[in-house]
Amino acid sequence: MTTQHPGRRRHRPLRTILIAGASVVGVIAIGAVAVLTVGGLFVPAVYLQPWSTTYSQQFSDPRMQVVAQALLAPSGHNMQPWLVRLDESDPDELSLYADADRLTPAVDPQGRQTMVTQGAFLAYLEISAAHLGYTATFDLFPEGSYDESDLDRSMRERPVARITLSQDAPSDPTDYESLFLSDTNRAPYTAAPLTPAETLSLDGLDADSTATLSILADRADKATLGDLAEQGTLIETEYAAATAESNAVFHSTEQSKNEARSGFAVEGQGTSGPMMYLLQGLITIVPAVNDDATAARNAIALTADGVANTAAYGLIETASNSRVEQVQAGMLYAQLSLRARTLGLVVQPLSQVLQEYPSMAAPFEAIHEQYAPRGQTIQMLVRIGTPTTEFPLTMRRDASSLVVTP
Repeated sequence: MTTQHPGRRRHRPLRTILIAGASVVGVIAIGAVAVLTVGGLFVPAVYLQPWSTTYSQQFSDPRMQVVAQALLAPSGHNMQPWLVRLDESDPDELSLYADADRLTPAVDPQGRQTMVTQGAFLAYLEISAAHLGYTATFDLFPEGSYDESDLDRSMRERPVARITLSQDAPSDPTDYESLFLSDTNRAPYTAAPLTPAETLSLDGLDADSTATLSILADRADKATLGDLAEQGTLIETEYAAATAESNAVFHSTEQSKNEARSGFAVEGQGTSGPMMYLLQGLITIVPAVNDDATAARNAIALTADGVANTAAYGLIETASNSRVEQVQAGMLYAQLSLRARTLGLVVQPLSQVLQEYPSMAAPFEAIHEQYAPRGQTIQMLVRIGTPTTEFPLTMRRDASSLVVTP
């Protein structure tokens, strides 16, 4: 008769549990790797190449060098609606056009935000040119402003600006290094107020602009503007056309981001690193993870948390609302964004309340009645503060894709 050692009998259940546990962990690990792979963990992020400080050096033409850095400018829906035409007869000139195929008519029915975006491009280009040893001068709407009755055709035919580069001594523009930093931070900011020196530096940016910048930091203004920002976000999430427009330019994998190189992705909400790939994989495998209702809740919560943690707001206004003024407002906004980052601050546009579609009419009128009582147009509403976290860089187009020929 064989005698079984009692110790072996005692260890078998433990061994079984360990084997089962290891199996579960293995399955989870395999699943996680699969989700990360679907999310693009092993796909090179080609869409981030323009953020390199050496990216522009691949071009020998100085016009393309400044274009390659100007495309880092912020744009509505990150659509980057810019086209450039290089003058074939003058190596110092190029023209900037709005790309009529990259508009967002649901939230920007009049193309106003698109013109603000053109101004942001010009502001970045001006700083890039100075760093490279050129002075950039702009002739806005050199062939006349748009025919508003046929905006699509006008945008395709009439340049926003003719740009001339004049050789100059290389300089070290104050905000040049900020070109390469993320332009929008949607996270809550610290409780630290802006210092008098920071406020003065930002307030003085409009000295040479026809647009005006106001920095508002008292409790009443912050409460009012924060409430209006929340109303704007809520209304936009309930506007089906805006939701459809956003969904059409949302990209959930590295492959699709490399193809589009514009629009929205999960990093726009601050997600980065392994979590970005995990979330992208989950959204791809289970789209309900990011359905319209979930996205709306997240947007509303993010805005509420943001406005509750904001040091100050910036309002950019113009006397009326001409196309030239819209572009000039965009230049001032880009200067504000860049200077803020130079100072260690960050910004986030809260443009929803300024959009011109019917369901936004009430908060649109309310903000203008209180903050633009003489008939001015508020072109930008921006929250400002000290970051609690760094936001990741977003997709950018290849500079060569902006170039069109006659």
